Amino acid sequence: MNKILIADDNVQITRILSEFARQEGYEPVVAYNGDEVMELFGLYKYSVILLDVMMPKKDGFEVCREIRKSSNVPIIMITARGEDFEKIMGLDIGADDYIVKPFSGSEVMARVRAVLRRIDGSYKGSEQKILTYDNLCVCLDNGAVTIEEQQIALTKKELEILWTLLENREKIFSRDNLLNNLWGYDYYGDNRTVDSHIKRLRAKLDQAPHPNWQIKTIWGMGYKFEGVS
Repeated sequence: MNKILIADDNVQITRILSEFARQEGYEPVVAYNGDEVMELFGLYKYSVILLDVMMPKKDGFEVCREIRKSSNVPIIMITARGEDFEKIMGLDIGADDYIVKPFSGSEVMARVRAVLRRIDGSYKGSEQKILTYDNLCVCLDNGAVTIEEQQIALTKKELEILWTLLENREKIFSRDNLLNNLWGYDYYGDNRTVDSHIKRLRAKLDQAPHPNWQIKTIWGMGYKFEGVS
C-alpha cells in the first residue's frame, strides 16, 4: 500500500487526515515534530508528504529544505495563517502546493490527487524521455542530469523547468507561462518564485562547463534555453 507521511503537532488534525488518507487507499504514517519527520522519512518511501509549517523542533520550512537535498517526493505545505510570504517561501524551497487551515479532509485529498496528476502528467504527450543538447543530457525516467558525464543533482521543479526550456529551445517562457505550466494552479503572490528557481538551477548547472548553451534571461519577457554560437 502506498504510504503518505502526515506531519502536524495537532493530534486531531493527524487523525482526521489519516482517516481520509485510508479512504483514498493510502497507509498513513504520522509525525508530530520536525525531528520525527526526518526520522520517518528515512525509513519508508512515500507517495506524498503533508507538512505543517509550524511544528516543534524543526519547522516545516527547515524540514522541506532537508528533504529536497535528497528527494523529489511531492510535498504539500500546511499553513495556519495563509499569508503570502509563507506560501511563497514554501514554493521557493521546493514545495509542490500549499493548503491553508482550516480545511476539510476531502479538500486535502483533492489537493493530493491534483499534485499527483500534475506530476504524472507533466510531460504527457512527449514520448521522448531523454533530451540531449551538446554536452547536456536530461533523463526524465530517473531524473538524471549530466553535463560532460558529470552528475548534476536537481530538485523535481528544477528538473521540470530545465526539461520545459530544453524541449522548447529558443522559445521564450514568461514567468506566468512557467507558473501555469509547472505549478499548475492559479498562483497568488509574488511570481518571482520562478526567478528563485532559475537562479538555483543556473548555479547547479554551472558546476560543470557548458560554453555552447545557456538559460538566457530575455529582459521584460522571460527565459529561454539558447545555444551559444
